[in-house]
Amino acid sequence: MKILITGGCGFVGSNLALKFRCLYPNAQITAFDNLKRRGSEHNLTTLKDRGIKFVHGDIRSKDDLFDLNETFDLFIEASAEPSVLAGLDGSPDYLLQTNLVGTLNCLEFARKFAPQVMFLSTSRVYSIAPLREIQLDDSPDKRFVIAQTQNQSGISPQGINEDFNTSLPRSLYGATKLSSELILQEYVDTYGLKAVINRCGVIAGPGQFGKVDQGVFTMWIANHYFNKPLKYMGFGGQGQQVRDLLHPDDLFDAVRIQSEQIDRLSGEVFNLGGGIKSSTSLCELTDLCKEATGKSVPIGSDPTTTPVDIPLYVSDCKKAEQYFEWKAGKNVKNIVDDTLVWLQEYESITKQIFA
Repeated sequence: MKILITGGCGFVGSNLALKFRCLYPNAQITAFDNLKRRGSEHNLTTLKDRGIKFVHGDIRSKDDLFDLNETFDLFIEASAEPSVLAGLDGSPDYLLQTNLVGTLNCLEFARKFAPQVMFLSTSRVYSIAPLREIQLDDSPDKRFVIAQTQNQSGISPQGINEDFNTSLPRSLYGATKLSSELILQEYVDTYGLKAVINRCGVIAGPGQFGKVDQGVFTMWIANHYFNKPLKYMGFGGQGQQVRDLLHPDDLFDAVRIQSEQIDRLSGEVFNLGGGIKSSTSLCELTDLCKEATGKSVPIGSDPTTTPVDIPLYVSDCKKAEQYFEWKAGKNVKNIVDDTLVWLQEYESITKQIFA
């Protein structure tokens, strides 16, 4: 088997590459990456030690992709500019070139050389205004909670499903990913490409060099470990915003199953996330980090809410469970514990990044 992973040295891509190596010891796995994301260069040694080929390239360059000059059985498109804040304070050029032009280049490559594609999209395709209009309970003091009764479709106490509104603005980042989804579906229909679209919630865990605009939950754990201050931001500055967290092991299980059933699943869109059982607010995560590390760090407060922030997102993954019997197995505590083991084991590297 031959597998190509774009963004293969990033947090998600490298985790998938290593897990596919364990599953297929004799597979030829290629990690294609421009090494722009901080920390991605540190994954190179591990990948090469496991016999995973590295190609330095950029999906914005069609020539970089076509210079691979070989066919692949499976193409995992995990590259992106992943920050929801991208383009808000300046030119959106890199975002658009990577997430739009880059996707087109990847699809053209797939059409000719890799007829089976796993596309990693994002929950950020869902529109911001409807997400802010989700009815929330008033009583909790540490997290926002979805109310039992809602006045819009695609939302229940179990979270947001694939029918939730995507027709209104959703951030430049979300718009690029939704546009990519639409083009990918056209390639499936027009050219017979086999492809699955996964709208991932927050992926967090060991190997993620997180920061405020992308990977904040892993950063939260790391800052506790390295005794660095933090700040609750937005919606009153109390840390009540809620997200569900997906461990990379659970993401791999979903992608693996999909790759084995791609003929049946091609063209479908799935939410992939930890779900309500693996959801947390930053306030609750603080308590978990204190317990796991034995440390308490200063936490400031800024009530200012950015234009792209939302009070709550929890993935309803019922469709994935119904279609291919998948659901996340790891919870928030598992993610905290596994991340702390990684921070300690690779402290010479993680300290450079986080501390």
